[in-house]
Amino acid sequence: MKKGVIKIYISICFLSATLTAMAQVAEHPRIYINNEAKADFLNTLETVSWKKSLVEKKKNNLEKYLKYVEEDPTWLVSRLQMNWNTKHDKVYLKAGDFSHSEGSAPVATVRYSGTRDWATDYKRPKLEDVTPYFDDPRGLYLEHKETGKKEWIHPSKAGFAIEKLNEQIMNLAQDAAFLYWLTNDKKYADFAAPVFLTYMDGMYYRDAPIDLNKTTQQHISGLATFEVIHEGIVVSLVTAYDFLYAYFQENNTSLEHSVSVFQKWGDQIIEKGIPDNNWNLFQARFLTYIALVLESDSNYSNGKGQEYFLDHTFNTSTDRQLAIKESLLVYDHENGIWPESSSYSVHVITTLQRIFTLLDQATNKNEFLNYPIVEKAALASFQYLFPSGYTVGFGDANHKILPPENFELLIANYRKYNLKEKEALISGLLNQMIAEKLYKREANDFFELFFYVDELKQESTGNVSIKGLTSSTFYAPNVSMFNQRMGEGNDAVMVSTVASYGNHTHANGISIELFANNYVLGPDSGKGPSYWHPTFRNYYARMPAHNTVVVDGQSDYHNMRSYNPYVLDNAYPESGQAANFDKITFSKVSFVEPKTKSDQQRFTAIIKSNTSQKYILDVFRSKKQNAGKQKHEYIYHNLGQSLDLFNKKGSALKLSSTSDLSSDNGDLKAYDFFTKKFKTQTSNDVMGLFTLKSEKQPNNYMKLWIKGSENQTFYSLKSPKSNALSKGTAPTEVLDKPLPTLILKRNEAAWDNPFAVVFNPYMDGDNNVIENVSYDSLENYPNTQVITVQQAHNITDKIVLNAFDGDVIEKGDFFQRGLLSIERYSEEKLDFMFLSGMIKYENKGWDIIAAGKPFTLSIEKTATGFKFQTDQAITINMPFVKGTKPAKLRLYKNGKLVTTRKGTTNRNRDDQLVFKLEKGYQNAEIIFDKN
Repeated sequence: MKKGVIKIYISICFLSATLTAMAQVAEHPRIYINNEAKADFLNTLETVSWKKSLVEKKKNNLEKYLKYVEEDPTWLVSRLQMNWNTKHDKVYLKAGDFSHSEGSAPVATVRYSGTRDWATDYKRPKLEDVTPYFDDPRGLYLEHKETGKKEWIHPSKAGFAIEKLNEQIMNLAQDAAFLYWLTNDKKYADFAAPVFLTYMDGMYYRDAPIDLNKTTQQHISGLATFEVIHEGIVVSLVTAYDFLYAYFQENNTSLEHSVSVFQKWGDQIIEKGIPDNNWNLFQARFLTYIALVLESDSNYSNGKGQEYFLDHTFNTSTDRQLAIKESLLVYDHENGIWPESSSYSVHVITTLQRIFTLLDQATNKNEFLNYPIVEKAALASFQYLFPSGYTVGFGDANHKILPPENFELLIANYRKYNLKEKEALISGLLNQMIAEKLYKREANDFFELFFYVDELKQESTGNVSIKGLTSSTFYAPNVSMFNQRMGEGNDAVMVSTVASYGNHTHANGISIELFANNYVLGPDSGKGPSYWHPTFRNYYARMPAHNTVVVDGQSDYHNMRSYNPYVLDNAYPESGQAANFDKITFSKVSFVEPKTKSDQQRFTAIIKSNTSQKYILDVFRSKKQNAGKQKHEYIYHNLGQSLDLFNKKGSALKLSSTSDLSSDNGDLKAYDFFTKKFKTQTSNDVMGLFTLKSEKQPNNYMKLWIKGSENQTFYSLKSPKSNALSKGTAPTEVLDKPLPTLILKRNEAAWDNPFAVVFNPYMDGDNNVIENVSYDSLENYPNTQVITVQQAHNITDKIVLNAFDGDVIEKGDFFQRGLLSIERYSEEKLDFMFLSGMIKYENKGWDIIAAGKPFTLSIEKTATGFKFQTDQAITINMPFVKGTKPAKLRLYKNGKLVTTRKGTTNRNRDDQLVFKLEKGYQNAEIIFDKN
């Protein structure tokens, strides 16, 4: 059993003892604060401006509603969405839509939500515009977003209008309940109590919904909404109950119905849900609120009190709701990554921290220590970040900052338990987010008001920074994500390569997002209006919305819950490891596209030029496993207003309008979302130029050096906007604009002759370091790609790339059995050599041989010889001028010299020195004696 798992199980043992002690505490409030802490809290409102600001905001927001209720005591209650006239106690659904309600109860009952799909064509009315006691057999009377006219519609067409109106009203009630506790002003309780009690009575007499179609919906429905994870009104109800408890006691108000509703809600959450993703944790948060507001089990005839619901939160799993101890096993305990897209992953961290913070408020037992994966996950989430501080956007994600709450709650825990070093570390990170204007400390809800520390510590944390929590490469196999980073500030470049593994995935094959010039220039398209919306299903979740290769216009598989990862074949440097050689990162991944049964392979590298600029090499191989007619299309979306195509001489290519790329031609429906389609056909190399113009900024360019191929078709078109983008990853001018898109089409396999592109980002006014890129291949070695990148000042990179480690190329005195070689020459003199996945390499007097496993080696020229590193045992035969003194080999470990020895002359070639290394070394030198 893993160490982290053992700690989880140990924590459960302590939980039972803790519950007994907690159950003795009967006083309310208890969720966020207790009466003993009230005086200190009142003092903070005088000294902490951001806390005082929220309280004042809540007071001011309630003022107009207090006046409405003063004039008409029924004003707010009557706007609850209830079955005022019919008093129906039965609710019927047809799968994800409300069907109808029926039956009879002694009081007005709570209306059920309209649909599981939040996307709607109709506006939710303001509270002032809601008709009092509205309950009409014709449905809802709402304004259409486009026409501005009101229409009678069935509730299933209204999205979340019904539930959100009730949540809005109950939020007012909880705020008033809090202000009653804070000020002892009875007007606030008189305002909140009728709303709370009316709703709770209405839910007491109303049954859980029944799905007439007997679909999965029957197993996931809440009492108020179509999903138990969206029962947000539970938090407001618990909060109102907690702060109004003394008022209810003083007025001899019966709370039996309220307790029964909380128990019924808890049972619904335990019995319903989806037990193998984030639902367990979102449900657990609601269960925690319900548990903590209830009394001990012994207070209730059914035994369902605090201990019962906490046990089901943390320890006891059901068929539809896994307890936290079991849910946390889903984490990758090596790297701290949750198996969902980034937006959901970081939200899971927030949810867990809220649960443990609430529990710790009740137990004071430092619950976080029992669940170390939560802290690890919070720190691992930095690996999702682009250099701009925003998360990657694969699957149902978008580009946003990490939730500052994740770090605020860690800090609160550290300060509570005097963990000073940890507090200083996380405070330093949060202060950096504030300094970079990614975050402003302020309170927006009760969690922030009561649990954030008043002031962050400002002590120096040395070299701790966001950069320090990311690595040049990071691999998360449980989401099939490999990130590469290089450079800082304006020169930072990043590529995120993903497939589809886990939850909230898209059908995207091997897709990339590309960051350069301070923006995500090559973005993912993100998600659509909702998961049920045809735009999402037909475009955003499908292959053509991503930077990938589509086969036969048909590449596809199930999105959302997908098990289509790639295999990481090769990478440099190793995930999470620092590398002494910092001029290259790369990954090579393999994938089988299931719909067309095609083999695909993508090699993507970031290479530093001889200046601070970088370029990205992308080689994508694709072929159907069955021979015969086939089509492969390389798709790339880039920020900007335009895409222009040129020949190698710089002359614009003539493009013509086309009706290609359409479902009418047998392609996926996703192709129908492309507009302004133009094409040209050529076998020659082509240059593409994406131009991004932004006010008061120099023009932002992405130049593409594209390998030519016989009868290759080039398309320039517009794709729908990317919903992944945010102000932190794209300028405002293009946030909601179509994406210029390049498509390369081959009517044949693209394996021996893969798609190959060099991405060359630069800004207007910069000296673009790349002058030319040429592509060559050898007839006798079809798997080999030879790419020459000519830089300014007579600097040349020669890249030889094979499909596999065992592939061979031989030409003249050049021999390579292995994946990759990169040589940089300055004035025709070797500057550096990088080899990876290599078995044997010969060129210009160098002969380097693996002792067993394929190796990765870098060799750089220095003033006194060469410095190098290797990850495996090798033999180096290097050029040597006969008659000169042999060079010396120096080997280092942990920065200290451990071995020195002279090279020996190769017995077969007296113009070579031989050095044998029995293992890998991160730091080694070959020094020539000048004397």
